[in-house]
Amino acid sequence: MSAPEIRPGQSVELLQQLHILTRDGKLNQDSRRKLKQIYHLFNFIEPLLKDVLQQHEAVTLVDHGAGKNYLGFILYDLFFKAQSGGHIYGIETREELVQGSRELAQRLGFERMSFLHETVEQSINSSALPAQIDVVTALHACDTATDDAIRFALEKNARHIVLVPCCQAEVATFLRKLKNQSFGKTALSEIWRHPVHTREFGSQITNVLRCLLLEAHGYQVTVTELVGWEHSMKNELIIATQSGQRPRNARQRAEAILEELNLDEMRYRFVY
Repeated sequence: MSAPEIRPGQSVELLQQLHILTRDGKLNQDSRRKLKQIYHLFNFIEPLLKDVLQQHEAVTLVDHGAGKNYLGFILYDLFFKAQSGGHIYGIETREELVQGSRELAQRLGFERMSFLHETVEQSINSSALPAQIDVVTALHACDTATDDAIRFALEKNARHIVLVPCCQAEVATFLRKLKNQSFGKTALSEIWRHPVHTREFGSQITNVLRCLLLEAHGYQVTVTELVGWEHSMKNELIIATQSGQRPRNARQRAEAILEELNLDEMRYRFVY
């Protein structure tokens, strides 16, 4: 008998292979928390998949920084395997994880899953991927990998983008490098005067600029918490959906923020 948290029809073998379930079908506390997060995220993603199916018959999804492909396998198990078409692609730089995912997909008979040993940036021009992708996800893709995933999604004309950013240190590095210069330019530099504030403010403003970039490219953006803070500090969930509208002031606001914070060197990252 499986644990009561497991959804009807879900593959127990998959959950055991992902080390969420023990061999006798039980959950420990850590696994229960991990499963709760995955299900919670699935509740956000499932309506996006259904929205795509209203447009055409099958969904293509790319998961960047996929790791062991927990998300991809769960999405396939709960949604894709009941569909006649559709495909999930997992992009990961660690070759041993890619190979492990390939072997697991073969054992489970998840035929419409592919795994690529590439960086997010490399995948933008990969011949192994279709020219157009419906849904792009990047969960805890570290530092600039989230920005590469956004660029990938824009290049692939993705209808939906789901991001849980992680360890975004690039902006904080620039804030730190230009701190003395910024003190003479703007009183706002007090916001990142102390190292802990530099890190936290850098993370916050990175996501603000990402949202403005997505809006400038015609996406409606929603920002919320993925799970409670007691589960994870890397908790911000950004969902972007094509709206067909490109507010002119989104780009202007991003440019104004970069100028005010003495971050003009980062225009290449957030304004294009």
